[in-house]
Amino acid sequence: MSAEQTLLLPFDQFAFAELKNEGKEQRLRLVFATHEVTLRGHSLRRIETAMQRMELAFLGALPASQRSLPTEGQPAITKIDVKEVAESDKRMEDDRE
Repeated sequence: MSAEQTLLLPFDQFAFAELKNEGKEQRLRLVFATHEVTLRGHSLRRIETAMQRMELAFLGALPASQRSLPTEGQPAITKIDVKEVAESDKRMEDDRE
């Protein structure tokens, strides 16, 4: 997303989160009923915890020129990808349950 485009996803459609370490970066996958949001960055566990507590209000990626500003341990998002979940993906999730 960008300053010109935002997306609001309701907490009641949040299904689960998955956090993985990938070298020096982390990847946090947030799955909703209709969309999947993938964040890349550092210290993303704090964002995962905010999602669990339903306290997260806003997410944004830091521009490259500001990536050195967050202090150690503060979340820093370098990239956000949003994908609409296709009907076939939703059915596969339902079949696994």
